[in-house]
Amino acid sequence: MHLLNLIRPSFKLIAPKITKYGLFLTMPSKISTCGTLRMIYLNKNISKNADNIDLDEWKLVVLSGLEKEAFEKASPEEEPNIAAIKEYIDMSRRLGKAAPENITEEQLKRLIEYPSVSSRNRYLAFLASKEMRKNAEKEKKKKQQEERDALRKTIDNEELIPKSRLFRAIWESSMDVVYNWKAAQAMSFGQPLVFDMDFNDMSEREMQNTVNQMMECEGANRKAVEPFHLYYCNLKEDGPYHKEFLKRYGDTWDNLFVTVTEKSYVELFPRDQIVYLTADSPNVMETFDHNKIYIIGCLVDKSIRKGVSLARAKRLNLATAQLPLERYFHWKTGAKVLTLDQMIMILITLKNTGNWKEALEFVPKRKHQGFLDPSLQHFIHRQKNRKISQQNFKKKLLVEELSKKRLWNGLWEE
Repeated sequence: MHLLNLIRPSFKLIAPKITKYGLFLTMPSKISTCGTLRMIYLNKNISKNADNIDLDEWKLVVLSGLEKEAFEKASPEEEPNIAAIKEYIDMSRRLGKAAPENITEEQLKRLIEYPSVSSRNRYLAFLASKEMRKNAEKEKKKKQQEERDALRKTIDNEELIPKSRLFRAIWESSMDVVYNWKAAQAMSFGQPLVFDMDFNDMSEREMQNTVNQMMECEGANRKAVEPFHLYYCNLKEDGPYHKEFLKRYGDTWDNLFVTVTEKSYVELFPRDQIVYLTADSPNVMETFDHNKIYIIGCLVDKSIRKGVSLARAKRLNLATAQLPLERYFHWKTGAKVLTLDQMIMILITLKNTGNWKEALEFVPKRKHQGFLDPSLQHFIHRQKNRKISQQNFKKKLLVEELSKKRLWNGLWEE
């Protein structure tokens, strides 16, 4: 600051010389503690370059800013015009922002529902990356097809003639017939396996992941040696699950060998036969019971809300169980949460073999550090039972003490 006070009186004397050489002394808007000056070179070609400015680009920038302000000022009740949103997407693409080349009407309606500009931009970036992946996959398939066609041209025509074989070739269409026949038999004689679809408060991305995993479950069950009879319970018509299933399956949705119902599982099966599988259950599943009806909650939750399925089972007075992951694995830190397709593969293997070690091979290896030694498994099981018995004993003492106090208070009042 002292340096600035010394320079200010002499600034008028040196200003003409500074402007002569095209230099200016400017002070920063926020003066630092050291009181430094910044020297900026005057660009004399600004007036020359002003004529070369692309006015169309500047119009796009200004229009995009106006469009952004319109989005910010719009209330949630007011739906912006779809034409305006298309124009905004086109401007974003011209300005180099991430935006898809093609967008469907459904995606446009979904874009309207986002409340802020940043959320809309994130969704456009997601659609753009999705479109890029699809285009890359198409290019890859096209290149592979061209390589196959080139390879066929190099091979002689005689080598393309099919030769006689001892065994008949089994095509994928023939295998599909076999799988469908087994799935149809399971609907009459198979053990029921229920998927609870009463979780409608998930986000759009979580719902899509759930339906992806459910499609994997249906395919894995169809190819099993002894498939389950799958039940999709609490599936509301025109609900988020139903809409996503129709979008993925299309016309084949009505041809699936799955029982789809809006009813709850407690209306279809006796309560004493139902076991709700949840990682939060205090009960450990010892063996697979072929007479029980196991329920899996269709919940894909990125934030991992604990106790949601357990609370639902307790509310309906149902038995619960969790897989014995800690008994068989050196478990790493983290939630013992598995995907829906991993759960059904474990249950299918347990049903067919009854071998826990073989069934738990479907647990991702990133979640654990390998299987435990069998002697340690027995020791850990005993320790857990001892802790549970101690906790139950303490609860029993507490209940007895409270009952004595209530009895004494009642006698005292009399």
